[in-house]
Amino acid sequence: MIRVLFRSDPLEELAIPDGTTVEEHDLVTDGDVLVGGQSTVEFGVRGRNVIAGERVRFGGHIEAEGDCRLDMWCDVADNVLVGEDAYLGERVHVGGQLKVAGDIDIGDDVDIEEGFEANGWIVIRNPMPTIVFLFVYLGQLLRIGEQEAAEDALSELLDGDHDEEPVVIPRGATVGDDAWRVSTPARVGDDCRIHGNVRAESVTVGRDNVLFGSLRGKDDVVVGRGSEIKGNVTTRNGDLAVGPGVKIWGDVAAENVRLHENATVDGTIRAGGEIKLHTADVLNDPDEDAEAMAEMAAEMEAASTPVAEDDGPVEDASAVDEPDEEKPGDDDPAEAPDDSAATELSEPAADGDHPDPAT
Repeated sequence: MIRVLFRSDPLEELAIPDGTTVEEHDLVTDGDVLVGGQSTVEFGVRGRNVIAGERVRFGGHIEAEGDCRLDMWCDVADNVLVGEDAYLGERVHVGGQLKVAGDIDIGDDVDIEEGFEANGWIVIRNPMPTIVFLFVYLGQLLRIGEQEAAEDALSELLDGDHDEEPVVIPRGATVGDDAWRVSTPARVGDDCRIHGNVRAESVTVGRDNVLFGSLRGKDDVVVGRGSEIKGNVTTRNGDLAVGPGVKIWGDVAAENVRLHENATVDGTIRAGGEIKLHTADVLNDPDEDAEAMAEMAAEMEAASTPVAEDDGPVEDASAVDEPDEEKPGDDDPAEAPDDSAATELSEPAADGDHPDPAT
């Protein structure tokens, strides 16, 4: 029953959370990495918990800060490094070493080419990571859902100290430097740096991203503020909305195009319907960076505003501004006039003698 439920409820979208980057052929994120069954991830993966369904192929290594759970028939081309516990289903293949800081739970016929190390218990049995994978996935979805009882129950299975969204790769996807191909909607968060062309049912790109590739969707495509797309942006049947400060290094094609007046398109713009210029933001979610900058500006303005101090009554401005006139001789005796000289010039000479003008 659990296997049927898992197969009938595939992951609903390709979700790339804020701050995700592709560095030297590695997908790097601060949160979890959830990969649906029968998918291909052509590069390595670094995250907190790495959880994969059955028959997932990784073209590089796996570095999991927490747990790593690989369902049956998974294939990892390189090493698997795990900070806590590892769960490997039947017939999992690891092309390098398996190093685990905690416990290892291994199924039958697991092939680890360069051996394994573990600091905890080693149990050889058939673990059921599919159930855990299902619970973690539903737990992430129910965090924002309406079923509070289910949310509380499933949250106990998750690490409550972390609020980062996971990287979600849907079932049957192909992810690599060349392309990210999914049959579901695709959503890219903010401040991401991604290599590869994105092919999805619909595409939503957040703010301040750099995408080294093109965007192509069957339905609507949205590109948020300040993002840079180094390729074409096209949609077969949907509309295209481009936000402020966006730079598209290629052609644009859609049924209807809404282009912000501050956006730039280097190529041609083709539309079966209308092309409109606008001045609004194209994303409905709150802009956390703009809010943080507004709060910082308000704090700086409040800090720079002088505060009047109450020092008591203020004297008359004229008395304060105009200095007192100093009388000669009051302070500096060297500047005092010579009284004897003044007397000698002003008083007549005694005995009728008059001073000689020539002298």
